[in-house]
Amino acid sequence: MAFKRWISSPPDKEAAAQLAEACGLHPFLALMLSLRGVTNAAEAEAFLLSGESCDDPFGFQDMDAAVERIARAVSNGERIAVFGDYDADGVTATALLYTYLRENGADVFYRIPKREGEGEGYGLRPCTVDALAADGARLIVTVDNGITAVEAVEHANTLGVDVVVTDHHQPQEILPRAVAVVDPHRADCGSMFKDYAGVGVAFKLVCALDGDEDAMLARYADLVALGTLADVMPLTGENRLLVREGLRVLNRGERVGLRALSEAAGVADKTLTSGVALFSIAPRLNAAGRMGEPQLAEQLLLSEDPQESARLAGEIQTLNVRRQEVESRILEEVIARLEREEQLLCDRVLVVEGQGWHAGVVGIIAARLLERYGKPCLVLNVSGESAHGSGRSLAGFSLFDALTAVGDMLENYGGHELAAGVTLAADKVAEFRRRINAYAAEHYPVMPTPALRLDFKLRPNQVDTEKLQLIAALEPFGNGNPTPVFQLSDMKLENVTPVGNGRHLRLAFSRDGAMISAMKFQTTQAEFPVPCGARLHLAVTLERNEFRGVVSPSLIIKDIHFAETDQEEFVREMAQVSALRRREAVENAADCIPERVHTTALYRLLHATGTWTGSVEQLWYAVGRGMRLSQLLVALESLREAALVQVNDTGDRMTVKVLPAEGKADLSRTPIMEFLTYIVKGRETV
Repeated sequence: MAFKRWISSPPDKEAAAQLAEACGLHPFLALMLSLRGVTNAAEAEAFLLSGESCDDPFGFQDMDAAVERIARAVSNGERIAVFGDYDADGVTATALLYTYLRENGADVFYRIPKREGEGEGYGLRPCTVDALAADGARLIVTVDNGITAVEAVEHANTLGVDVVVTDHHQPQEILPRAVAVVDPHRADCGSMFKDYAGVGVAFKLVCALDGDEDAMLARYADLVALGTLADVMPLTGENRLLVREGLRVLNRGERVGLRALSEAAGVADKTLTSGVALFSIAPRLNAAGRMGEPQLAEQLLLSEDPQESARLAGEIQTLNVRRQEVESRILEEVIARLEREEQLLCDRVLVVEGQGWHAGVVGIIAARLLERYGKPCLVLNVSGESAHGSGRSLAGFSLFDALTAVGDMLENYGGHELAAGVTLAADKVAEFRRRINAYAAEHYPVMPTPALRLDFKLRPNQVDTEKLQLIAALEPFGNGNPTPVFQLSDMKLENVTPVGNGRHLRLAFSRDGAMISAMKFQTTQAEFPVPCGARLHLAVTLERNEFRGVVSPSLIIKDIHFAETDQEEFVREMAQVSALRRREAVENAADCIPERVHTTALYRLLHATGTWTGSVEQLWYAVGRGMRLSQLLVALESLREAALVQVNDTGDRMTVKVLPAEGKADLSRTPIMEFLTYIVKGRETV
């Protein structure tokens, strides 16, 4: 069960007022800027206008060596291979560097590896070096990979093939012995900005090669924006300039292939904001690589023929539909296993493996599990004697550090704090699960929990069209600069109306004489067991709604809490019960033991409905709020262990189904109650 803790920093209203006066800004906009760390006029101008680049390409360690070697290869007519990656960041980076070199007279070709088959996969490998050398390459330039390719670069050196590495992933202890290794995360790199995508580093390389950064931005900003957004890089600093300008270029529709892909995605008539690009264009570029056809995405980005582009975009759209089908099937299989193996679901870090899972979607599955259960997840595809997979994590738990801690048992790994890839022997998966969870237990006795960051509180009468214009000034939104989320406090629920054939809800609220409505998407009326009259805190975004030429703000609900909920207490008690389910001792264990009246009240509520659906917080509210959350969860677990109920946990909500009872069940003898009793009595004895 995932429960999002709302986090908000008290706004410095005085600092915001000073910023508003100094810059002539609306106080509302100044307040949002101050919450994003903007403290003076220069920072406000940089954030809102994203002016000139301030990160000198030659500030990167080894950039001068990379430029010298590439320029020499172009001048001497040496054959250059651009070696990329199969995701959206990799294909945009490849298209960028390949196009620049080709247009500047280089003898250049590119190679995008496939995820599976014939020794391919992520990153430069000795066998790949052999293939590129056989095609005549005397210089290999990697984009979005290569920082860990120590063995492959050594092999290239023995063949007399030079390698220039450009990457943005975290380096390991030993760097490849390449002609140049350009990566902002090198400890000795002097770049002012560190959070580039792979395509961002490739862009800085062509800026260094060309010398005219403005011209390069006009030519390639759309590719840089897509790769940066797709790789979920922070939209701060230099990335704001790159993505802002890239969105302008995208909306001009100058790149034929991307225009065709927009049409295939059904967004050709929309303004391509960061959100539209991230959720409509980038997934389709990724789909080609995920489904083993990355060359289609690369060909599309390089295409200048409208008919060819339309054909390629159609093929990619078909692959995206297939990707969704494969993803859905595997996700169902993974969830079914987790529901069968309850102890697996109790782990701090979820590690799930399976045979025949498509390698192209395991990363998406890991992201879905993270969203569902609020825990770091690794999903592994077992093929023969190897297990390959991807992981996703939440802020506060570094997946890269965790993998480094168990790196002695891994064949390969790489990534960063929130996402990583891993390869290990299939027969070591169980031990890997044990060791990474042991690492988590030692270094994170209390695991981080999902959080939703809120900007500040609004009153209902402050929701108006002007706010939409002020919020739009903060674009582009994304990682590091999320869409503003506001809190509406102590709202009284007045009415619930199903819309969209019952798939969504329109909720009406009142406070201080003002009435507002808000949308809660992907929730049916049966999945929202909240009575009218309840007092609720809402976390909402404001979105632009236009109907018959009239623009109005639309409130979109991101999360809901009851006004009575103590969020910190909820998080603490949910962690307590998770520990109990792992059979770990907890402080104040006696407080977790439900009284008979509590369990009776819970069972009566569930029995009356037959099947109950809602969040754990809604269940606590429905039972009557007369017990601690930990007591409620222990009572529910006890009923489940006694086979009186079946619990299907979908993360933000759960479905509890009452099962036919055969005689009376002694709930005091369920495993969780016996463990609790053991803890309490053991401490009393001591």
